Amino acid sequence: MFVAGSITLTNLSTDQLVGMNGNQMALLAWWEFAAVIGLIILAKVFIPIYYKYNCTTTTELLEKRYKNKHIRAVIGMLFFLGNALIYMPAVIYSGSLFMQTMFNVDIPLMYIAIAFAALGAVYAIFGGLRAVAVSDTYSGVLLLSMAVLVVFLSLAAIDFDFTGIPAERLTLVGGPDSPLPWPTLLTGMIFIQMYYWGTNQTITQRAMAAPNVKEAQKGVFAAAAIRILIVPAIIVLPGIVSFKLYGDIGDAAYGRIVGDVMPLWLTGVFAAAMAAAVLSTYNSLLNSATALYVCDIHEAYVNDNPNVVRLSGWVTAMLTILSLVLVPIYQQADSIINLLQQLNGLLSMPILSIFVVGLVFKDVDARAGIAAVIFGVLLYGSLTFDFSPVYTTLHYIHLMPITLVSCISFALFINRFVLGQRAKLAWGSNDGLEAAE
Repeated sequence: MFVAGSITLTNLSTDQLVGMNGNQMALLAWWEFAAVIGLIILAKVFIPIYYKYNCTTTTELLEKRYKNKHIRAVIGMLFFLGNALIYMPAVIYSGSLFMQTMFNVDIPLMYIAIAFAALGAVYAIFGGLRAVAVSDTYSGVLLLSMAVLVVFLSLAAIDFDFTGIPAERLTLVGGPDSPLPWPTLLTGMIFIQMYYWGTNQTITQRAMAAPNVKEAQKGVFAAAAIRILIVPAIIVLPGIVSFKLYGDIGDAAYGRIVGDVMPLWLTGVFAAAMAAAVLSTYNSLLNSATALYVCDIHEAYVNDNPNVVRLSGWVTAMLTILSLVLVPIYQQADSIINLLQQLNGLLSMPILSIFVVGLVFKDVDARAGIAAVIFGVLLYGSLTFDFSPVYTTLHYIHLMPITLVSCISFALFINRFVLGQRAKLAWGSNDGLEAAE
């Protein structure tokens, strides 16, 4: 259960509560329904592999499969950059926005962000994975309990009456102009979940804090049950109610509704629970980013016998400062959750493609995999962002499977016609699973 609590709280942070409720639409619940599939894939496919080959990081599996340390470093750097440039600033920004709107205080958001970042860095430096997982279980229970209470208090504030709320805010079938058109559930959604839950170091390190495979799987299945039974209501209903009460106020919705419906004597408790969620996610990102840098990059290319404690401290400090510098950029976003998901596509499908190629095929040269990753980042970026000359209006989630299939095909093409190697199916074999030279 420690693993279940840790996984739940790592994901259920303010970027989820603030961002999902900020859309003020029921169809955002599909992110949580689909997450169950990703968690099942993590439990049944990825966890046994990570434990069997004693992988400290998810990228270590790539090194063993491709028998090449450079591909581990490349993917590790992408994970590292994703944590540093995308997720960490988003977490402290959304947490700071929640505190600011909940208490309706006239304090610059950056002051709150600095406090969160400093506390998160201290927590990451002086805590280990096991200690983090145990503490997260108790704070996770508190957060879930308080978030469920917010749901009931929000519904009571409108007498459980949804009249007057537009139908498009209540439907689970998204139209073509909605943040989540229904066809996206049949294209990129599952691959996004597979990447996030199966290969994301921030999540997998929580599962791997368990002593063995069975305990890790139990924790993941428990986390899946929490996601489907409890989390969807938490991340959409307060936002929908806030639309009826205040109109379209975006990411300020969750903090405002909590501040208005929560009894005064409980606001401090809920603020503490939310602060714990911010710190949990932030220190998880710091821990995973630091581990990726130390294990995959520094020890491989800079110094194979560093002072790990000192090096980790310096990396943590630098990442903390960088995340604070980027907070003002996220303040300009119309929707933090939509921006996060769109940016995530730059990394998710190229990285997932290399895991797929490495596990399903053998005799694939690491250079083909690295080339495919670079190709995938450029392809997705050129199709997604409107400053590109080949920009398309196709929804970014539809671009996910296009990018994934293109990356896999590109890797196999380069491997066969440029490097002269023929890939063979190897799913389930041990072929190539040894340490790289």
